[in-house]
Amino acid sequence: MDRPTGDQDIVEILRAVRVSDIVSGTITHVGRPHGSAVRLDGRLGLVSANIGPLDFSWRHRSDEARQVGQRVTAEVIAVDEEQGMIGLSLAATENPELWAFLKGLRPGEVLSGEVADVQRFGVFVALDDGPPHPFYPGVGFITIPELSWRHFDEVSEVVEAGQRVTCSFLYFDDVQGEARLSLRSLQPDPFQEFADAARERQEFCGTVTKLVPFGAFVRLVEGFEGLVPLDELVSMPVETPEQVVQVGDRVKVTIISLDRDARRLLLSRKRAASDPLSP
Repeated sequence: MDRPTGDQDIVEILRAVRVSDIVSGTITHVGRPHGSAVRLDGRLGLVSANIGPLDFSWRHRSDEARQVGQRVTAEVIAVDEEQGMIGLSLAATENPELWAFLKGLRPGEVLSGEVADVQRFGVFVALDDGPPHPFYPGVGFITIPELSWRHFDEVSEVVEAGQRVTCSFLYFDDVQGEARLSLRSLQPDPFQEFADAARERQEFCGTVTKLVPFGAFVRLVEGFEGLVPLDELVSMPVETPEQVVQVGDRVKVTIISLDRDARRLLLSRKRAASDPLSP
């Protein structure tokens, strides 16, 4: 087989490939941690192809299941012209019903289901219209930040196993074969509600919730906090926020700046009209 004569040939071959194409080839190398190299059939064999460790067979996770000379049929999940590389997934071709369902979802689409499992890293959701996942309790998954706009210490404060939920679809995680979901996107954002009424130099009373080397966080209302930078805690220079305030203190602060897009609130204690309130 003739090899391409230059980088332009590689680029032309890669531009003919589309994500979601189904291709076949032979494993030529098995290694850690980057996965298995594959020589694809036909003209595609002139460019590099790789199955990542998490994109290999879900039925056979062990290295023993990946052997040089093994024939595979996989789905194209990435085409990198700069690196001259095609990324492949065997999990996609082994679970066509699941992949078809996930590919058919659109960002912002509202989905309903039942909380199948609650973990410290997130929540699995069994979607009403979705197929079961071959390994996880549900085909939907909500990460911790997407559970609520409001602060919480335990996931169980927001949802529990068996609870019915309605979520917004964010994106298809083709590594885990999951629908990434958001519970909070369908809820009012308390920061934006606060921003509608707030203005710079407006004063509030809040509670110190956390001390960091560069300042202190103060909760003004339930759901979000603002930062008082170290140099805005008190008029005289201090090296640490502990020299001025402690967690749990009630303080009076004024708004320095408010960024809606970043959901960031900067506050000043020293510019407030009066001293902190007593705890």
